Amino acid sequence: MEPDGHIYFHAPCFDGIASAVLTWDFLERHRSWVRPALHAVNYDLRENWLGTDLARPCAVVDFLYHPQADFWADHHLTSFLTDAAREDFERRRGPAIVYDDKAGSCAMLLWEHLQRTFDHRNESYAELVKWADKIDAARYDSVTEAIFPSASALRISLGLVFGDQDGYCAGVVEALRKQRLEEVAELPGVKQRFNRAQSLIEAGLDRFKAGARLEKDGIAVFDVDGKDTIISRYAPYYFYPEARYSAGIVRWERGAKITAMRNPWKDFDSVPLGRICEQLGGGGHRRVGSIFLGGERASDAPDLLNRLLSEIRREEREKGRKPVDGRTP
Repeated sequence: MEPDGHIYFHAPCFDGIASAVLTWDFLERHRSWVRPALHAVNYDLRENWLGTDLARPCAVVDFLYHPQADFWADHHLTSFLTDAAREDFERRRGPAIVYDDKAGSCAMLLWEHLQRTFDHRNESYAELVKWADKIDAARYDSVTEAIFPSASALRISLGLVFGDQDGYCAGVVEALRKQRLEEVAELPGVKQRFNRAQSLIEAGLDRFKAGARLEKDGIAVFDVDGKDTIISRYAPYYFYPEARYSAGIVRWERGAKITAMRNPWKDFDSVPLGRICEQLGGGGHRRVGSIFLGGERASDAPDLLNRLLSEIRREEREKGRKPVDGRTP
């Protein structure tokens, strides 16, 4: 049976999954997309994304802008890969082509936009949206809540660390369309992932502690072997709660990932980490950015990390010369 349409969503990402749920719900009502095909997409597609022909009709949510998207919504600072892509967006901008880089999450952007523009809101997804916004904007109550989660949404989110093998993320989208967060968190596959992740995170904390340091300017810097563990992006603030930023390398057999993050439990104006990472081949939000280095490119990680740190420090110096407006990003 041919699908009614196609939904491309960022994965493995809780906000991307929640955005796909909201988009499916909206398009089923307004465009009769009863059974769309779900396509999980990640930033490893970045290099060839604009040259990729999308299945049509399609929606793309929580991901890079594409001129073929019939419906598009995103909030990342790095949504537009080229000036031409941004110009195309500006030309097409309208009710079905939505962007707001100040939104904490794509799910919240959709939640508010769909009600305001189409008078569409399914209140059964209120909790899903609340948690997607909290997770994507890193608005956790404490570092303990972030690393050792107990809430259903957080347990589902933690299990996403293992990626999208065998269409897992599409399966979570389908489950959340029909079931409450508490029910989805108790599904055998979801529980198995969470339990495994929790064990590996505890091992990862020991590994992280051995490979991290706090610089005098308040940046927690690390270079850690992530093999057979999970290195939580919040680990720097578990060991160094006074740190302003964290930036470092996590290595695996197939490559490495550089991450940068603003301490979400400190109140200050962050430098644009996503934009800095974009200049180095990655992307992200204002408060968090990352760079993926596959295969042999992993050898470039130390140099890129040094460049990243230099840019963070340069931006901090520039920020210090500007009037303070008192706002937190």
